[in-house]
Amino acid sequence: MEKYDLVVIGGGPSGYAGAMRAVDFGKKVLLIEKKRVGGAGVYNGVLSSKTLWEQALKTASIREVIPTYEPDFASWAKIVDEAVFERKTQMTVHLNLLQKFHPEIFFYEKGTAFLLDKHNVQITKEDGTVRKVYAQNILIATGSRPRIPANITVDEQTIVTSDGIRNLKSFPKSIVVLGAGVIGCEFATIFSAFGKTKVFLIDKADRILPFEDADIAEVVTANLQKDGALVHHGASLKRMEIKNGAVEYELSYKDGSAEIFNVEKALISIGRVPNVENLGLENAGVKLNERGSVWDDDTQTNISNIYAAGDVTTEVALVNVGEREARHAVVRMFGHTVKPLSYKNISTIMFLNPEVAAVGMSEQECVAKGIPHKVVKLDYTTNARAIAMRKTQGFFKIIVSNDNGMRILGMRVVGEHASSAIQGVAYLIHTNQGIKELADMMHPHPSIIEGVQECLRMLLNKSIYKPYIFKDRLKCFVCENGVCTPIETLVSSDTKI
Repeated sequence: MEKYDLVVIGGGPSGYAGAMRAVDFGKKVLLIEKKRVGGAGVYNGVLSSKTLWEQALKTASIREVIPTYEPDFASWAKIVDEAVFERKTQMTVHLNLLQKFHPEIFFYEKGTAFLLDKHNVQITKEDGTVRKVYAQNILIATGSRPRIPANITVDEQTIVTSDGIRNLKSFPKSIVVLGAGVIGCEFATIFSAFGKTKVFLIDKADRILPFEDADIAEVVTANLQKDGALVHHGASLKRMEIKNGAVEYELSYKDGSAEIFNVEKALISIGRVPNVENLGLENAGVKLNERGSVWDDDTQTNISNIYAAGDVTTEVALVNVGEREARHAVVRMFGHTVKPLSYKNISTIMFLNPEVAAVGMSEQECVAKGIPHKVVKLDYTTNARAIAMRKTQGFFKIIVSNDNGMRILGMRVVGEHASSAIQGVAYLIHTNQGIKELADMMHPHPSIIEGVQECLRMLLNKSIYKPYIFKDRLKCFVCENGVCTPIETLVSSDTKI
């Protein structure tokens, strides 16, 4: 029986990253993937949807100048296929060459893995061939799949999940999106931005993106509505079914009323469930948590030699988090003692209109936890790069502790190039630092990140634009005991500035 230092089950972003980190340690590693290397992160998840988003916003920009412009479905579908093919080919070639350069330590097997116990893994190939291997350590990285309501029949043609989006053959005349979280809002943004589809968004809460601050949700909602989308606020889905090749759905509202709508297609986007079935986890004694995900403590399961990373734990279902977890797990197996992973400074991007980037705590989270804090907010209309791009919708918002140290608690950026503006602040959160060093750096000009610098200068009472002059574009306030009070000067007279 072949023996390995590490067997990785799942070749998506997490499993791939974990296997590559094991190679760094010179360990004998076997990567097992039953379908396609790259997983949902390449084929029907992040890469494909974000390629769609890029094309949709480009189309929207063209339509602002040429209102009669008609996007071609086949053209953007081809662009998505090309992006997927490029990434898939890149990862596959890398695997093949790695096996060639390191035939003694790296191995790849296409097949289905099944745990016989905590060390022995059975691999079944597509042709039915079965073999068994011994693993000193195991990393479970089997990912997740779209959650499907029990009372809705999803055929991935008329009623689809994110897995079925690429089955569409043309722009639907109308589509309803069930779920107003990030993914649902992203797809609503994509279809409405192309300008060929009437979009309906079912929002059970009073506003979309309920986990984010209201000012972010307001901007995104306004743009969706500008592009013709209809948001069903405070609506509960009573039924959704396919009738005569189209979709009929019925909504009920808090006032007791109900409505019936008919659309061409429907997209279900209500979260994801971990792929834990048919893995033999029970044979190894691996336990699940209350969410049905693999239980873990800093990536280690209750079985000491078995680890888990990525969506299969549903800790945070993001590619960057899954990759980081997998690499961390491998270091725990073979490296020196490391600090536990921290999820406090995760940088995220929401591909909406406009783009939203986030790190750390939100304003509403600070209020809910009773944390005294200061908030500074600067409008994109004051940023030279945004003005040059003619993309002045959006804002920067930084939240700091309500003391002279002003440690950064969180940041949100809404607008063009938002994702390029958060990493410096993410580092300050990670290192528990204050704001002075970043405020004093020489930032490139003109750049979006100058907005971050100006926010920090406002907190230090040395900004170029004064918040008491541009009250509609620059805002400063302090929040304590649930009360937020606007203030003009955020530093005391004895603070060194």
